[in-house]
Amino acid sequence: MSKQRKLFGTDGIRGRANVHPMTPEVAMRFGMAVAAHFGREGKVVVGKDTRRSGYMFEMALASGLCALGVDVMLTGPLPTPGVAHLASSMRADAGVVISASHNPFEDNGFKLFANDGFKLPDTVESHIEALMERGAVDDRLAHGESIGKAWRLEDAGGRYITHVKHALPQEYELDGLRIVVDCANGAAYKIAPAVFEELGADVVRTGVRPDGTNINAGVGAMHPEHLSHMVREYRADIGVALDGDADRAVVCDAKGKIVDGDVLLAIIGRDLAERSALRGNAVVATVMSNIGLERSLAEVGVGLHRTPVGDRYVVEAMRSRGCNLGGEQSGHIISLDHSTTGDGLVSALSLLAVMVRAERPLAELAAVMTRYPQVSRSYLVPRKVPLGELTRLAKVIAGVEERLADEGRVVVRYSGTESKLRVMVEGGDERSITEQAEEIGDAAVAEIAAKVG
Repeated sequence: MSKQRKLFGTDGIRGRANVHPMTPEVAMRFGMAVAAHFGREGKVVVGKDTRRSGYMFEMALASGLCALGVDVMLTGPLPTPGVAHLASSMRADAGVVISASHNPFEDNGFKLFANDGFKLPDTVESHIEALMERGAVDDRLAHGESIGKAWRLEDAGGRYITHVKHALPQEYELDGLRIVVDCANGAAYKIAPAVFEELGADVVRTGVRPDGTNINAGVGAMHPEHLSHMVREYRADIGVALDGDADRAVVCDAKGKIVDGDVLLAIIGRDLAERSALRGNAVVATVMSNIGLERSLAEVGVGLHRTPVGDRYVVEAMRSRGCNLGGEQSGHIISLDHSTTGDGLVSALSLLAVMVRAERPLAELAAVMTRYPQVSRSYLVPRKVPLGELTRLAKVIAGVEERLADEGRVVVRYSGTESKLRVMVEGGDERSITEQAEEIGDAAVAEIAAKVG
């Protein structure tokens, strides 16, 4: 059994900049551990978003990699899927993204990709974490000409733009479409507008003035109300909001109505199925995806496989089941035909391809899915007592599930990044499921407190 991880969460290492574990020292040791795992005389692609602390971590990480003889290709600000792509296309040994995704600018983090562009399994991350312990790799330091070197990959953005444009079939163009693109003052602030403009769209830009402290601040996928307002103001056909590292997208229709990841999966999944292009005859989503998605796909004979929360688990299930489409309600959409990880630009272009092909606006396409009311609650807990030990909670959950019958679902889980219990209840009546979610949450908090003492 592998040692329990202290640094890696469900999506890499993340925390407040200059507070453990997100310190320059840890960044350097992380670089050394990555180098030790993948071997000397290799190459690693390092990209980042626009946070001020990115400069600090970029240098510390590169120092750790070079110290063990690994060369470093620095991309500067680049979307997470761009780093994943370059790790593969540049034949590097790995790719590292310095980003805290949708978190505020005070935070930062590290995401790690293998040389095939996919995130690493938990077992490998556990090994790398063990190599980060003080003294674990000190005997592997390089000397003289064996010390690694670092350089700027000046055309990183152009390489990724060329790659991502292939998500829109060659025979299609975006001429005549006005698109509001909100880049969250993040990693895609230059790249995203360029992609849509090169494909012929009339682009309205917002969230494209990063200053190191304004990433995700009132803009982007975390604040879709800004996108909605801009679409109505500029009378656009569609709006696309990315998060800080552009691995997810939230879109809205011409009237400013927000369309989340579940609806995108329904639209794209049904389109692929109708064209016999959906592999595995199923879509992969998490336990948090709305039951409306499951029923929309079932209408066209498509199944839905559910995984724990986290796009890495979605990708793992897609690969093991032979599926090419999966994602999360939050807007992480993975199309293995075009990307190895969530990619907000690929998601948007895949949706636009359906709009162009069908010659229908987004509002009409979104009608293929009817959303069931869904209520989520979060509760701080002193310790993550295994849910299997909470017998009273299990009885409360069973009672709620019996009342919901086939018209709803209950999901109770611990957060992968915080000391919180998450409760989600889905059903036909919002008032009832709100009461049921709080009933479950109160029972959980009381029993956990009793266990912890």
